[in-house]
Amino acid sequence: LFAEAGVQTKGNKRNQVLKIGHGGTLDSAATGVLVVGIGKGTKMLGTMLAGSKKYTAIGMLGKATDTLDATGKVTEEKPYDQVTKGDLENVLQKFTGDIMQVPPLYSALKKNGERLSTLVKRGEAVEAKPARPVRVYSISLQQFQPPLFTLDVECGGGFYVRSLVSDIGKELSTCATVQELTRTKQGPFTLEEHALQEDKWTIDGIAQSLEHCTALLLGEPARKKLKTEHAGETAVIC
Repeated sequence: LFAEAGVQTKGNKRNQVLKIGHGGTLDSAATGVLVVGIGKGTKMLGTMLAGSKKYTAIGMLGKATDTLDATGKVTEEKPYDQVTKGDLENVLQKFTGDIMQVPPLYSALKKNGERLSTLVKRGEAVEAKPARPVRVYSISLQQFQPPLFTLDVECGGGFYVRSLVSDIGKELSTCATVQELTRTKQGPFTLEEHALQEDKWTIDGIAQSLEHCTALLLGEPARKKLKTEHAGETAVIC
């Protein structure tokens, strides 16, 4: 990136340091919004992303996998013919509001400094984390074409859509797994307005995206402070 931008580093490693951090993991098989902070923007991620997240998920009835999504090995199959659209809509009400949820084994949660997913893939015995409180602001059924169903979910931090779909399957006396998952919103950033597609990951594309997203910073005083605190250091987030 430095070479593409024409930056002359003159071998000074200190001048080559560019801090970059993301604001929350995204499932390896998922697509959508992943917020990245650059420079002093990394320190703003926690505040900027304190709001809700939104997802669109396509679930499949009748199959369960070890990863709770389409990338895993099938661990169970059950009939689903008895499930109706009304049954599915009624079950969704049980998963709205403040609920308890068990995180999946294949996750970014850590044990002794390593991700659970890494330990499981390595063949080590890993116990499931205990259920923890999570918040679901809304769930709506967008489409139902058995065995597939599409959900729109708005939730708080620490929530796993894969666990939600699995739990829905159990409530319907069958099983279910996620086939596709897209994060459409994280904090104030949305897929339609702010996402930078991979084919535009160039210096110019990133610069334009950062300029567009700067308007979402925490007010004019905060921007001025960040711009003047360290001359020449970029403080942006997108």
